[in-house]
Amino acid sequence: MAIRPLVILPDAVLRQVSAPVEAVTPEIKALAADMLETMYDAPGIGLAAIQIGVPKRVVTIDLAKTDEEEKTPIVFVNPEITWSSEEMNTHEEGCLSIPEYYEEVDRPARVKVRYLDLDGKQQEIEADGLLATCIQHEIDHLNGVLFIDHLSRLKRERVTKRFAKAARRENVA
Repeated sequence: MAIRPLVILPDAVLRQVSAPVEAVTPEIKALAADMLETMYDAPGIGLAAIQIGVPKRVVTIDLAKTDEEEKTPIVFVNPEITWSSEEMNTHEEGCLSIPEYYEEVDRPARVKVRYLDLDGKQQEIEADGLLATCIQHEIDHLNGVLFIDHLSRLKRERVTKRFAKAARRENVA
């Protein structure tokens, strides 16, 4: 297991659509282990493989926010939302690829998700609350969509410019 560097906005990699995983191989299991270690180190509650530069449809989630909370990691391979509620929910979202920026986002309150687990077995869960928000946020990443895309154009442009400016300063230094 290894902590991998995070891809940060405005890196174009974040806009790539991730490819489906053909089979759950030892390499995919190693990727998931690295993703969990990276996510816990950040610290965060969700991570898509594209956020460490790997365009594969793999997501890790663990809602435990502190070391005191029991870790309950879930790995989703090829996750697909099969149903979402008409009822909406608003959560403040952040993103490890957009550090220290948070905004409220409206998303369906409940979702059903079909995915493969690390044994290659098909699973389905129904999620609500923070887990539903997190799943939708991470699946968006697999499709090249960022949470800021759910904001007004003005807010999205403002944060994108701020991160582009920071990246230019970093490249000059």
